[in-house]
Amino acid sequence: MTTTDELKSRPLPPGHFGLPLIGETIQFFRDPDFAKKRQQKYGSIFKTKLFGRPTVMISGSEANRFVFTHENQYFTSTWPPSTKILLGPTSLAVQGGSDHLQRRKILSQAFQPRALAGYLTAMAEIAQGYLHKWEHLGTFTWYPELRKLTFDIACKLLVGLDAASETNLGQWFEEWCNGLFSIALPLPWTKFGRALHCRKQLLNQIEQIIRQRQQSSDPGQDALGLLLQARDEAGNSLSLEELKDQILLLLFAGHETLTSALASTCLLLAQHPDSLAAIRAEQQQLNLQSSWTMEDLKQMTYLEQVLKEVMRLIPPVGGGFREVIQSCELNGYQLPKGWSVQYLISRTHQDSDTYTQPEQFDPERFNPERAEDKSKPFSYVPFGGGVRECLGREFAKLEMKLFTALLVRDYQWELLPEQNLDMVAVPTPHPRDGLRVKFWRREAEN
Repeated sequence: MTTTDELKSRPLPPGHFGLPLIGETIQFFRDPDFAKKRQQKYGSIFKTKLFGRPTVMISGSEANRFVFTHENQYFTSTWPPSTKILLGPTSLAVQGGSDHLQRRKILSQAFQPRALAGYLTAMAEIAQGYLHKWEHLGTFTWYPELRKLTFDIACKLLVGLDAASETNLGQWFEEWCNGLFSIALPLPWTKFGRALHCRKQLLNQIEQIIRQRQQSSDPGQDALGLLLQARDEAGNSLSLEELKDQILLLLFAGHETLTSALASTCLLLAQHPDSLAAIRAEQQQLNLQSSWTMEDLKQMTYLEQVLKEVMRLIPPVGGGFREVIQSCELNGYQLPKGWSVQYLISRTHQDSDTYTQPEQFDPERFNPERAEDKSKPFSYVPFGGGVRECLGREFAKLEMKLFTALLVRDYQWELLPEQNLDMVAVPTPHPRDGLRVKFWRREAEN
């Protein structure tokens, strides 16, 4: 145990705070290799200044373990000011301590295995509808289309709305997402100002949906229906204000990061035809019925390895923020109370101590013989870890698996030439030119 005096004698992590007030926030937004460059210069723990606050960036399984296992002791969840305001004061993402644990238990009822099995049919129908649409388009930009797909699935399964991406709700949501990781200037012409306006519109619409449900004799079997009936151990349900914030969070979580993961899957499979062929071979070998069940999807083990490798190589979330609530020591460095800590998922997944040739796309690293992610706890963290691990991770994995299986079974695609495939990091990773493709049904190949 380190005493207070010993702790004060420990050095601060190496690094550079940048400019007064804003620090290195602008470089953080603009440079996708921000963390990589500093890690090469200073090591796996370094300091910077983001959003007006001293911040320590960390990566690697040991550092992750330290942060995830000391939640509420040394660390509590925090977000950049813009994100905190736009998610809302009662959102699970910004709650801490016992409030967070209680609310998490209630919200988890929408993601139990039985609930997920109930979502499968609608998920497949919406995915099939989009695949038919893309077949008719022939050539198109895929990323905005995937955004519509995941938003339609999220809105259908969370609040029962059909084709929501074509409504005002879809437009408001896009504007709101654009401001989540911005500088919190509440002026009408800034990203944040526009997002704040759209948050009000979104909450009004969500409130209307909730009130209609509350007056109905059947609350429904989507996530909102389950949450309206959910109670904690003391018999308490979520208030209207809380429900609104939580539904907004679930729509974000079930849309933004999933779009990134699906776009990365489509990109990497186009670039690695051997893996694509191996997924098809697995499907032919299993010879399953056309309407897949949860059990059918579980048998697609190679597809699962591919999706794990996609999220290792291009994690949909680059990292997570924590606030230091009690000064502590990590690897001989002092982490002072009041500072932020950001754990870097993308850098952890590039650790050559864990992964052989980490820059290579190699789904075989996740087969049972190699199981590289099992060698160290918290070395594979696309959904975070500890008590704040992503609540919707099984929902996300299900949607990724179902969509990719349908896509690969029936369709073929290729990347169009002369496009920029470099990744834009904010709000979630996606190819700069939006992933332009030629798309056709497989039977048409012969």
